[in-house]
Amino acid sequence: MSKKVLVIGEAREGSLRNVSFEAIAAANIVSDGGEVIGVLCGSGDLNEMGKEMVYYGAERVITISNEELKTYTSDGYGQALAEVIEDESPDGIIMGHTAIGKDLTPKLASRLESGLISDATEVVNDGGSIVFTRPIYSGKAFEKKEITDGLVFATIRPNNIPPLTRDESLTGEVTEKTVEITNIRTIIKDIIRKSTDGVDLSEAKVIVAGGRGVKSAEGFEPLTELADVLGGTVGASRGACDAGYCDYSLQIGQTGKVVTPDLYIACGISGAIQHLAGMSNSKVIVAINKDPEANIFNVADYGIVGDLFDVVPKLIEEVKEMKVNA
Repeated sequence: MSKKVLVIGEAREGSLRNVSFEAIAAANIVSDGGEVIGVLCGSGDLNEMGKEMVYYGAERVITISNEELKTYTSDGYGQALAEVIEDESPDGIIMGHTAIGKDLTPKLASRLESGLISDATEVVNDGGSIVFTRPIYSGKAFEKKEITDGLVFATIRPNNIPPLTRDESLTGEVTEKTVEITNIRTIIKDIIRKSTDGVDLSEAKVIVAGGRGVKSAEGFEPLTELADVLGGTVGASRGACDAGYCDYSLQIGQTGKVVTPDLYIACGISGAIQHLAGMSNSKVIVAINKDPEANIFNVADYGIVGDLFDVVPKLIEEVKEMKVNA
């Protein structure tokens, strides 16, 4: 049966995050031929971002522009989205399983007295039944969930559900809704962002990660170069972060970020279970480690036993040569 599904888009520094388009693709599966409606909260002119959601498959988009929504707060976004949900009475709501999604959706679900399927990695329509797959036990197993009654409310893990093909010939109405935001209990006075280069970790297609085996902050330099030539970004294990080799914003694992890139290159990472929980679902895993018994090789698709400081420069040379000859 066709459904009306809202997709809560997420913008960062004036542009939509890729997971917003992935959420539209998931919503199209959930809607089963019904209507997919994008929703955007923020400040200023959101019309262009609304059009982008249309190009990726939303039939129409509702934007809510308010200075109180310039910076995310659960109070502000919750009020704005609650009005849209009340007006539209959707059968489903989909959002990315991001830092904002993980904070906002449980609050909305509680307010709506609805269940919530979080961190879905796959959505399929099984003869009219919408089945979500999500990892459990730190990624060691998967469970399938189906909502048989009430609102279909879910968050999807970035980089798992391919977005629909962008098509600028698609047309859809982008309308602005005025919402009064009151009783904001959290006031953001200033945001200090760490300066990071490269692609966002959670949405990166290629990640080159370093562990204690990099030995120092300088040890990350060849990893950064390899990530650059591959068009990816750098990550790290908790061990490397604890040792002070890099910032904790790069941490991947159970207590860091969960990533699912197309290619994950683990350099000098032993493969502690906490780290595997954050990257074991990567499409292709390459492990570089001097210890042939390292646990990381148990999850790797390809393993290189050797010193990363010998192997990584050779990989950089090979990739550069391939690009020249391409």
